[in-house]
Amino acid sequence: MSHTQALAGFLAELTYEQIPGVVLDRTEDLFLDWIGSALASQGARPIPLFERYAERMGPQQGKAKILVSGRGTSAYFAALVNGASSHLVEQDDLHNSSVLHPATVVFSAVLAAAQDLGKTGQDLLLASVAGYEAGIRIGEFMGRSHYRIFHTTATVGTLAAAVGVGKLLNFDKEQFINLLGTAGTQAAGLWEFLRDAADSKQLHTAKAAADGLLAAYLTEDGLTGARNILEGDQGMAAGMSSDSDPAKLSDRLGSRWALVETSFKFHASCRHTHPAADALLHLMQRDGLRHEQIAKVVTRVHQGAIDVLGRVDVPQTVHQAKFSMGAVLGLIAVHGSAQLIEFRDLALSDADVAAFREKVTMELDPEVDSAYPARWLGRVIVTTTDGRTLSAGIDEPKGDPGNTLSRPELEDKVQRLLAFSGARTVEQGTALIQRVWQLRDAQDLVTLI
Repeated sequence: MSHTQALAGFLAELTYEQIPGVVLDRTEDLFLDWIGSALASQGARPIPLFERYAERMGPQQGKAKILVSGRGTSAYFAALVNGASSHLVEQDDLHNSSVLHPATVVFSAVLAAAQDLGKTGQDLLLASVAGYEAGIRIGEFMGRSHYRIFHTTATVGTLAAAVGVGKLLNFDKEQFINLLGTAGTQAAGLWEFLRDAADSKQLHTAKAAADGLLAAYLTEDGLTGARNILEGDQGMAAGMSSDSDPAKLSDRLGSRWALVETSFKFHASCRHTHPAADALLHLMQRDGLRHEQIAKVVTRVHQGAIDVLGRVDVPQTVHQAKFSMGAVLGLIAVHGSAQLIEFRDLALSDADVAAFREKVTMELDPEVDSAYPARWLGRVIVTTTDGRTLSAGIDEPKGDPGNTLSRPELEDKVQRLLAFSGARTVEQGTALIQRVWQLRDAQDLVTLI
C-alpha cells in the first residue's frame, strides 16, 4: 500500500500556502460552475424528491444550506440534496483521464461541512483542492475497465468527498488512511440505469457526497476503516477493475495539480457527446451545410462512448436524450446548439431532430480510442445528400483545459443556468458571481449563496 501511504501523507501535509495561485483561481472557477449547475435544477425532477426526503428525515433547520431551496439543514442532508441537484442538468465539470465529475461530489460535501463547522473561504478552497487531487488520482488508478460497469463519480466520488471533508477536519496521515477505508467500502453506482431512463444518476452523486461526509465525521470520532482499501487483495481495484495502476495514486503529488486539468461542459449533455458535437458543428460551418443536406453521420469514437451512449436508442426523457449521440447531434445540426433550452423544448418533440437522430451512428476508432481517456478526440464523417463525403476533427472540445472557458464565458454560462430555472435574476446572479470571485476572503460561508 505504498502509493496509498504516499497519497495520505500528501493530503495530511498539504497547506493553503502550498497551493499555486493558478490552482486557487481555477478552484473558484469550478466552484462557481458547480453552483450554477446546482441552481439550474431547481424544481426539476427528481430533485424535489431528495428535498422532501431531507425534510422528512433531517432536522428542520441547520447551518448547512440546500442550494435549490436555501433551507438550512444538517451537513449530511445538505450534501445529499446538493450532490443530486448539481449533477442533473449535465453541466457540471469533468476530469478527462479519471472520467470523474469532481465538483458535484467534492463541493457538495465540502461546502456543507464547512458551513456546519464554521470554516472560511480559504478552508473551503484547501479542502476542495485536496478532494480533487485525491479523487482524480483514485479515478485514474481504477482504470478504464472500472468505468464500463461502474459510474466513477459515484464510486470514486465517495472517496473524493470524504477527503475534502477530512481536510476540513485537519486529519493526519493515519486518519486519512482510515477515512479512505470507510469511504471506499461504501462506494457504489452502476450504469444499468441508463437503459430505463431511471433517476439513479442523481442518487449516485447524492450518496457519494453524503456518504463521504459521513465517513469523515465518523473517522474524526474514532471509527476505523480498511487500511488498504484501494490496493488490497479484497479492495476496490480487486473487485471493480481489471486494469488498475497503483502508481497513479501518487503521480507527481505536489508538482502536478490535477485540478487544473478539469474541463468545463459547454453543451448540456453527456461529455462523451461533446467531441463529436464540436466536430460536426465545425464541419457544417466550414462547408456551409444545412441539416437537410446531410444524409448520414458517422461518429468515430472511443469505446467508453459506445459503452455509455450505446444504451440509448430512442430517448424517452430529456435526461436520456443527453445520453443519445443522435439526439445531441440532431440539436447541433438543426438548431446549432445543445444547451438546456434546446433539450427542454426540442430534444423529444422536434421532428427534424428526431429524423436527424436516425442518421447518426457510432463506430470505434483506434486513434480516438488509444488517446482516451487522457484526450477526448472528436471525429465525424458526413455523407451529403448529393453524394459527397466530408470529414472533420477536433482535438480539444470546448471547455477542455486547452480550449477552456474564460471567466466572462463562465459568467455567461452561469447566468444562463440561473435563468433556465429562474433561481436568480440577472442582478442576483451578478452579485453571486462577485461573492465567489472573493471566496478566498470569505469568513462566513453560511450566507455565501
